[in-house]
Amino acid sequence: MNFLKSFFLIIVVICFGCKTEQKKQKSSDNNELAQAKTGSWGDQGDGTYINPILNADYPDSDIEQVGDTYYMITSKQHMSPGMPILKSKDMVNWTNVGHVFESLSWAPEYNWDRMNGYSFGVWAGDLAYHEGTWYCYQIDYQHGLMVSTAKDIAGPWSKPIMMLPKSEVLDDPAVIWDEETHKAFIIINTAGKQKSPENTIEGNENRIYEMSWDGTKILSKGKLVYTGMGAEAAKMYKIEGKWYIFLAQWTMGDNATLPGVKNPKNDRKQIVLRSKTNDIYGPYEVRTVLEKGTAFNNRSCSQGALIQAPDKSWWYMHQLIQNDDIPFQGRPQCLEPVTWVDGWPIIGVDEDNDGIGEPVKQYKKPIDGYPIEAPSTDDDFSKATLGAQWEWNHNPRNTHWSLTERTGWLRLKASKVLPNEKGYGPNINQWTNNDGSDSDFWRACNTLSQRIMGITTGTSVAKFDLSGMQPHQLAGFVRYGGAFNLLGVNVSEDGKKKLFFMDPMGVKTEGPEIAGNDLYVRTSNTSNQANYEYSLDGKTFKRFGPVFTIAFGKWTGDRLGFFSWNEKEDAGYIDVDWFTYDYDGPKAK
Repeated sequence: MNFLKSFFLIIVVICFGCKTEQKKQKSSDNNELAQAKTGSWGDQGDGTYINPILNADYPDSDIEQVGDTYYMITSKQHMSPGMPILKSKDMVNWTNVGHVFESLSWAPEYNWDRMNGYSFGVWAGDLAYHEGTWYCYQIDYQHGLMVSTAKDIAGPWSKPIMMLPKSEVLDDPAVIWDEETHKAFIIINTAGKQKSPENTIEGNENRIYEMSWDGTKILSKGKLVYTGMGAEAAKMYKIEGKWYIFLAQWTMGDNATLPGVKNPKNDRKQIVLRSKTNDIYGPYEVRTVLEKGTAFNNRSCSQGALIQAPDKSWWYMHQLIQNDDIPFQGRPQCLEPVTWVDGWPIIGVDEDNDGIGEPVKQYKKPIDGYPIEAPSTDDDFSKATLGAQWEWNHNPRNTHWSLTERTGWLRLKASKVLPNEKGYGPNINQWTNNDGSDSDFWRACNTLSQRIMGITTGTSVAKFDLSGMQPHQLAGFVRYGGAFNLLGVNVSEDGKKKLFFMDPMGVKTEGPEIAGNDLYVRTSNTSNQANYEYSLDGKTFKRFGPVFTIAFGKWTGDRLGFFSWNEKEDAGYIDVDWFTYDYDGPKAK
């Protein structure tokens, strides 16, 4: 009897171990990572880094240091949850914390039943920590200035408090508390919304307002401190008794500068305003402190945050602007050393000896001793909540996705695609791509995705279970930024499942019938050229569909993710077992 009990116990342990190991192996079958790795950017593992240190679509950064940790926020327009938060111990290696906005709750156009907020929503923000409270300020171009607060950086964050209407402000707020005068201030790009005929300077007006000490109310009408061409993205600092305002500004060779349009005659530079007295309202002197150099082709460099290391050295984190040929990863983050000369910062290195800094490509890390880390990518969906790397295209329909209905799988239920009518899906205007904007994909809710990393090479793989699919349902894998390209399965009226590829104009190329329930999809890119492959057993993959070009658009870099919609009714679902992503950059163990 004792022998039988022991034998039974051994069998149970073996079986349980096999299931546990099988789950662990799911997300590593196609991506074996025995240890942290380096690549063509980020931490090089030798005490240096290569820019961009965060080579993905993390635009409009702001950084706040608390203790020995640096916290970063970046914008993400209509994606939900909104305003990603990352953290780092050394300014080079960044990991996910979460998001400020659990959903874009302040306007109906961001909901799944409208999906009419493309490119709007969460723009450049300002992160601050004061007297035990976290603050995040941002301006929704269509709704106005708002602030959310939290006691813990990881949340929960309060619902947004509206502070100024859209009629008065455009974008990019930044705040500061002056302990010396016990006053709080916010600077905002008001563009031309309050411009008087007396101000004949071309460009955006930037105004400083006084705030309540608790940071939630505007106390003044604001005072104009600077006007400049495209001047925005201000950050305010008080250093050794002087006020400094960092601003991004265009220098222009002609007038063809619509948002997101490449124009080699125009250049985005970083300027600094330095006060002549200790008055925050000025007067100010102005200098250019960062311009594009030789490191990044024709890509302008500006808009970021000034930070300091424990050794008192100064550093500047900034984005690359989308004015080169193929910024298909979006707007990545670069880290520059800062030197001070006669009370003025030089960002990067002055490679042409004109007193203005240019970006560095490789440099010594600010802080040594911390391991290689990176934002999360791979997922086996074994947790009860989504990883912070994932974001929905607009607010999701929460009744139509689940991580608990089938443990260890992501379930995406298909909703009927929204009507192709005014008020639904993207508008055709300067913020969106004209071609393909009326395709069903842009009006299908619950598309879930994450950023691509880098611009050299990358390969991602996902495993799907098709057993829950229903007639008229389309589901599978999508790559999208300004244009989408997807590979999936379409179920016909009679229940047959067929592979298909869809291009940015919504044109389908039909493939073979899929008899079983397992489908593996692999997508790879070399530079901006990408393709899809599929497999029924996870071992042998076959190419399907054309080689296609991935592109920046709708102010968004390329993304990797999953879609599921139905052309006629709310019916069917697809289950995602795991997702892996390997790329030419740093990745944690």
